[in-house]
Amino acid sequence: MDVRPVVDADRAWIAAQIEAAFGSVRMVSRGHLFEDTSRLDGLIVPDGGVVLLSPGETDAEVVVLVAARKRAGVGRALLAAAAELGRTRGWQRLWLVTTNNNLEGIAFYQSVGWDLVALHRDAVTEARRLKPEIPERADNGIPIRHELEFALQL
Repeated sequence: MDVRPVVDADRAWIAAQIEAAFGSVRMVSRGHLFEDTSRLDGLIVPDGGVVLLSPGETDAEVVVLVAARKRAGVGRALLAAAAELGRTRGWQRLWLVTTNNNLEGIAFYQSVGWDLVALHRDAVTEARRLKPEIPERADNGIPIRHELEFALQL
């Protein structure tokens, strides 16, 4: 699978994918508002998916993971490439936050070796102060209330 760094020519497609998946390019994670996640650096499978990162000194947060082609190995390839990038940059871990209603995502992260490291109770309730458009309930009927933090040690 062709995974390469995101370039500016990819930004419109990335923004459209994020909006389709999440309803907005704005994201809240652990109390931090990302105004436009489509501007973050990351890796892309052209027309297949994207992973966008917010790097720190010793780790990086996976802020966005979108696979336009489900169950085709795109998400797995993007996370593996992000891990390899992290190793070359000397990061100790990758981490991400998802919400309690994302049952498919929770299962996926565990299946590719990520560990559930924290449950942040009512964090989404707090996140609505920064991003009021976050719905109260998911399409699957589950109330959206908590953030679940996953990590991959590198």
